[in-house]
Amino acid sequence: MDFKTTKAALESTLQFGIHPSLDGIRALTFSMGRPQDSFASVQVTGTNGKSSTTRLIAAMVTAEGLRTGAYTSPHLESYTERVEIDGAPVSESDFATAVSEAMEAAHRFGDETRVAEASDTAGAFTEFELLTAAAMSLMREKHVDVACLEVGMGGRWDATSVVDPAVAVITGVGLDHTERLGSTVDAIAHDKSYVIKPGSSVVLGPGTWPVVDVFLERCASLSLHPRFVAETGHDSAVPEASTVRFSVRQRPDRPGGSVLVDVRGIHADYRGLELAAPSYQASNVAVAVAAAECVLGRALTLEKVRSALAGMRFPGRFELVCEEPPVVIDGAHNPQAAAVLAGAIAEAWPDPNARPWCVLGVLKDKDAEGIVTALAPVVDRFVVTQSRNSRAREAGDLAAIVERATGAWPEIVPDLEEAVGHACAHAGAHGVVVTGSLYTVGGARGLLRA
Repeated sequence: MDFKTTKAALESTLQFGIHPSLDGIRALTFSMGRPQDSFASVQVTGTNGKSSTTRLIAAMVTAEGLRTGAYTSPHLESYTERVEIDGAPVSESDFATAVSEAMEAAHRFGDETRVAEASDTAGAFTEFELLTAAAMSLMREKHVDVACLEVGMGGRWDATSVVDPAVAVITGVGLDHTERLGSTVDAIAHDKSYVIKPGSSVVLGPGTWPVVDVFLERCASLSLHPRFVAETGHDSAVPEASTVRFSVRQRPDRPGGSVLVDVRGIHADYRGLELAAPSYQASNVAVAVAAAECVLGRALTLEKVRSALAGMRFPGRFELVCEEPPVVIDGAHNPQAAAVLAGAIAEAWPDPNARPWCVLGVLKDKDAEGIVTALAPVVDRFVVTQSRNSRAREAGDLAAIVERATGAWPEIVPDLEEAVGHACAHAGAHGVVVTGSLYTVGGARGLLRA
């Protein structure tokens, strides 16, 4: 199949399903010769920050001379964004070949008990299962040494959990995907804890602190000794000898500005690490350092870490896509992520009288009121819209939520392109932030980059 045909085939699968079992992905990868056995794996889960952390780990390991693959989700504009080799997205041709292989493996099963919302055998598998199997096959074909894999949802039944990771990373835990993972942070943490497997090195990010006992118990049951990442001056969940510390030396004061961070790893100190990103990425940098040290079993080279960070960009994560007026896109899709985004906005727009307009589009199954409440103090005005995704909340419904949360009726521009154009035209030099879902951000990114 060519890329266009492959894309259409993927979009006809069960896109948002999840099977409470690893049987499907195990069967797929077995039929494809277990590609996951050809490389070491770093598996990254967490409610927020996992995409950025996955990319950071991959960049640091690549800088040390290892061939590295990164698998993240979802994509913003093209499926090919989901699989990177040494920091570059794979070609449409390579992607189509790998997905075709996964679909052929699916067709070979004919297990009608797993068919879901499709008449052909490939419909027995979710889009994410097929993509995960394809990504691993592609990494094998590209002779990857280390694969950095972002968990799609949770941990226990996620398709990426077909691997036995050399390094298991949990960035943090918040309330999201509650219909699948549980209604409490403890339940969600329990599900995520299953990425920790026998023999894994374990890195726990600062966001795990409220439920860290869940992860410590899992580690203890497997006789593992985790590393915990904590900001300097904050408590650690493990002995200091197993604690990775970080401190922020400089915070950005404009859109596109940089954060300067010092990290004290287990094997070495890494001072003066600069990243063009908000200061919330500092903890992700420290988690990535901890994980990369685990991969190598030694200290990283300071100049190589600095070089890796200098080239880092985070699509859809406080990404500056226009400079005049400044337009930032961010895929914050839950209240926790929106609170982090609010902090980044306050940094980049320090004058409270010159805050940006916010173009907001949220999915139906997300806590829109929580997102609005988090963002309201740091934006000048809301323009509500909706993406073209079938799961998008109607702009009129979202407007009512904004009014309820803020006491002010927002502007309603249902068409995303018109909403972004309207905000850019009227916000002036104050700038615009587009957020609420990755579908909103992906659509805006394509428009603005064009």
